[in-house]
Amino acid sequence: MALHLYDTARRGTRAFVPLIPGEVSMYVCGATVQGLPHVGHLRAGVVFDVLSRWLLESGFKVTLVRNVTDIDDKILARAMEEGRPWWAVAAHYERAFSAAYDALGVLPPTIEPRATGHVTQMVELMQRLIDAGHAYAVDGDVYFDVRSFSEYGALSGQRPDSIEPAADSDFASRKRDPRDFALWKGSKPGEPAWPTPWGAGRPGWHLECSAMATNYLGATFDIHGGGLDLQFPHHENEIAQSHAVGDGFAQYWLHNAWVTQAGEKMSKSLGNTMVVQEVLKRIRGIELRWYLVSAHYRSNIEFSDEALQESGAAFRRIENFVVRATERMGDVDPHATPMCADFALAMDDDLGAPAAVAAIHELVTEGNTLLAQGSAANAATLRGVLASVRRCLGVLGVDPLAEPWATRHSGGDDYREAVDVLVQSELHERQEARSAKDFARADAIRNKLAHAGIAIEDTAEGPRWVLAREAE
Repeated sequence: MALHLYDTARRGTRAFVPLIPGEVSMYVCGATVQGLPHVGHLRAGVVFDVLSRWLLESGFKVTLVRNVTDIDDKILARAMEEGRPWWAVAAHYERAFSAAYDALGVLPPTIEPRATGHVTQMVELMQRLIDAGHAYAVDGDVYFDVRSFSEYGALSGQRPDSIEPAADSDFASRKRDPRDFALWKGSKPGEPAWPTPWGAGRPGWHLECSAMATNYLGATFDIHGGGLDLQFPHHENEIAQSHAVGDGFAQYWLHNAWVTQAGEKMSKSLGNTMVVQEVLKRIRGIELRWYLVSAHYRSNIEFSDEALQESGAAFRRIENFVVRATERMGDVDPHATPMCADFALAMDDDLGAPAAVAAIHELVTEGNTLLAQGSAANAATLRGVLASVRRCLGVLGVDPLAEPWATRHSGGDDYREAVDVLVQSELHERQEARSAKDFARADAIRNKLAHAGIAIEDTAEGPRWVLAREAE
């Protein structure tokens, strides 16, 4: 089965056929850097990272553009609130987003352009729109004329006469139609401004993505992605701007669903945010990523600490197999074995994560059975299962023995080596007690280690230790 993706614009799943055979061009709406990233923000980054990894695994060359909105009404409001320059606010929160992406193992995009670095391209696009009769300038503002574009509302399925006025300007009276949206906002005292033929000002939110996507990927490209909340008005407006000047723009539109709390979208406005840096105090980055990738990207995820811990425990059972099997077999090349057919079938079916995860669990069950048998005769089979599990985990970005997790897992921090020296001393003493049939003393040592959060596993190769939560 070839890769099929759900195209929001077509309202259905269809075969993915790139414009250029063997190459994929993709634009994903990134962060508006006006606050600390929460788990909901990171879902889009993780989802489209998995798509990129699967495309790479399938033999495609991928060019991924993920923008940064570093000038916006919200950023200016935050700057006023914090009493520092808007550019300092944007830079501070951009670093916070970068750190959160890194913490969840999201691969860097091919290019990560900032809005403020592409004003020239925005001015050129506005001029094309004005020349084509789809935009107009009024007192330093520039607006898109919604009535001039007959396709408006097609992506989101909204009828033009039912669309609410665009609340993106302090000067609504300047608009020909309340639904017209701002491409450019004339300068105000104390606000940043860039020169244009229509007066100094700053870009509207929607303009930047059309300008940057086509600048890096061309007038027509393969995939445009983002969160479901961007479908309207942001993506609808991007289509209007781009199609109105004759650009083909995106051939496939993909939208990931929300992370919710109590059934409501996780957002700052609802006051129910779950800041990534706080969540990572309660669970490892690889476990939070597993939590996000285990559900289908078009399904909402109801966030709770209970669900997070349950998901983390499920992942640790997979991780424990990988570590134990590697200790038994040594390192393996994940690509030394063919991709698991059930996993591939699931991923080709619109990135069907639940079925893909089920395929991984089946492999792990088989692998644990082989480990328990401990026979040299099944070594080749065990090696193949281990390689297959790691290959599947790599596509989801959660192979514990691959970067960036390998360094963190093995204790790139020296603490684990230091703990190992101490634990091995206790294990040696426990082994002596067992040899002398002093089982009370051996149990006491085991209990002491357990109290310290260290679990002991007696294997055919001798005792091994793991942090208790890794053994769950």
